[in-house]
Amino acid sequence: MADLSNSPKLDSFWMPFTANRQFKAAPRMLAAAEGMYYTDVDGNSVLDGTAGLWCVNAGHGRKQISSAVEKQLSTMDFAPTFQMGHNIAFDFATRLGEIAPRGDGKILDRVFFTGSGSESVDTALKIAIAYQRAIGQGTRTRVIGRERGYHGVGFGGISVGGLVNNRRVFPLLPGADHLRHTHDLEKNAFSKGQPEHGAELADDLERMVALHGAETIAAVIVEPLAGSTGVLVPPKGYLDRLAAIAKKHGILLIFDEVITGFGRLGAPFASDYFGVTPDLITTAKGLTNGAIPMGAVFASRHIYDGLMHGPEGAIELFHGYTYSGHPVACAAGIATLDVYAEEGLLTRAADLADDWQEAMHSLKSAKNVIDIRTLGLVAGIELSSRDGAVGARAYDVFVDCFKKGLLIRVTGDVIALSPPLIVSKEEIAKIVSILGDAINRAS
Repeated sequence: MADLSNSPKLDSFWMPFTANRQFKAAPRMLAAAEGMYYTDVDGNSVLDGTAGLWCVNAGHGRKQISSAVEKQLSTMDFAPTFQMGHNIAFDFATRLGEIAPRGDGKILDRVFFTGSGSESVDTALKIAIAYQRAIGQGTRTRVIGRERGYHGVGFGGISVGGLVNNRRVFPLLPGADHLRHTHDLEKNAFSKGQPEHGAELADDLERMVALHGAETIAAVIVEPLAGSTGVLVPPKGYLDRLAAIAKKHGILLIFDEVITGFGRLGAPFASDYFGVTPDLITTAKGLTNGAIPMGAVFASRHIYDGLMHGPEGAIELFHGYTYSGHPVACAAGIATLDVYAEEGLLTRAADLADDWQEAMHSLKSAKNVIDIRTLGLVAGIELSSRDGAVGARAYDVFVDCFKKGLLIRVTGDVIALSPPLIVSKEEIAKIVSILGDAINRAS
């Protein structure tokens, strides 16, 4: 009988977004990480094709970040930010403000810290509603999301989100509604970069106004590029059109950049890449290179200033988290920004985008591939589904790739790739080789 004395006990950990019984019957366990690679418990190298979970943009094991965390832990492990302050939180917010998007008369350099992307989304929605109330638009309480949008797992996020499985079990906020999604497989399959068709889908916001009345709508939230629902790239002109309609009706525009923030598309933010400046931006993931959980909402100055009224002793936004501006997370974030700046990582994806695009599209002839979508250093490879078993084919590819030394991510029958921004051309070729073989092996 095998000696299981050194095997971990798997029963107690209730794993997130995981088929727990399936995983615990055949676990895939990681033990270490460095650069572009994980090491599993058996000592095998696993090329990270997903930047952890869209978050380790500068690669793993960054000593500069871990040293900053260690120093801050030994200096001051925690301090509150309710009616108190500490320098590092203000310093980090200032650093973020220096790279914040600016355009269309807006500067998004007012930063509210959270603990995650889900918290960032709920915070942004609350800020939007509070702002409308503060400027005398108290009837604006409705929030508009988009089908196939993912905005985390808070009740606000699932209400504006458009993932059925995220919504079907839980009650939703009243008043939320949804634009149609932008994915058009018939017209835009195998587009390289932004697809040609679909800008007119932004006019759905006009439909929302006609249905509900502009005076009831506080904000519309979209991912500039939807990642978790299968890498849905916005059609050319779509975001510009959406922003114009929102501005016309006094509706705040929120970009969820939890995935696209910090260099994923070849610019600091997707807002910079697309040249469209929203009123609020939600971030997390790459904010600290995944080293310490943290999120942040970037607000334009006019949003912040709109709330800075009333008695000076009054709390302008009755909202916050114990870990808002956590000193250790701030230390990780500042060190992460230093790494990004020193190595040019916030724009490196622009230099690799063409090579990445051609490499990914070389999989067009692989078995059962029905679409490939790429932008920056993101790719979505969509497979046809097996009859009565949506997601099973992509899951088999995921397991096969892991056994062969590659970590990918799957959602339904879409394979999503988003490697650390330090990826080399040789590693891109390795991703394609392992993935292509695995796709062809999947029946």
